Amino acid sequence: MRKCIALAAAVAGLLGVASPAMAHVTLQPTEVPADGFTRLNVRVPNERDEANTTKVRVQFPSGFYFISYEPVEGWNVAVKNRKLKKPAEVFGEKISEEVDEVELTTSGAGIAPGQFRDFGLSLKMPNEPGKTLTFKALQTYSNGEVVRWIGPPDAEEPAPQVTLSAGEEAAGGGHAADTAAAPAAEEADDDGEDDDGPSTGLVIAALILGALGLATGVAGLMAARRARTG
Repeated sequence: MRKCIALAAAVAGLLGVASPAMAHVTLQPTEVPADGFTRLNVRVPNERDEANTTKVRVQFPSGFYFISYEPVEGWNVAVKNRKLKKPAEVFGEKISEEVDEVELTTSGAGIAPGQFRDFGLSLKMPNEPGKTLTFKALQTYSNGEVVRWIGPPDAEEPAPQVTLSAGEEAAGGGHAADTAAAPAAEEADDDGEDDDGPSTGLVIAALILGALGLATGVAGLMAARRARTG
């Protein structure tokens, strides 16, 4: 009984420690196709009991040139850009700036304890399948505290990360291959049917000949019996 109580207390203690650690600033979903437009939500939970979240800054890695945001009542969104040392060509255009940071601020109550809020962003993802992108974030509370979500995945304050998967066109290649292979498979089936035609005819002919042979044998046997009887 004492062991059960001790085990329950230990589990409760672990859960108590783990719960705040789960309240990270993250980007959702954590995996999206490369080289395509997608929606990412900046998910901001409040992990403090006596202060509200009033500002969030999300810093972008290189490779983002187009961004739009979903308006959220009571919040202002500011997109800040950085100058490129060398212009990049995107969609046939020369781009001299890329997204550096998105700042979310409110003059109202903000995100209260026990609450969270999603801030929607529409982004053109880089064409780097398999790469994991890191978005450092800074969360400011109404009491002046700033939590820096900039650490590695196993840190107490990890930075939000998003992994780029193979794009939709690449993934669709498998379907194209299946479609191309389908006629070949059908042709193979047709050839198989043609091959089975002569084989089936031979089997039928053999059965007919066998039946005739059996009938001839039976007739001969009956004739022999009549001869012996007579």
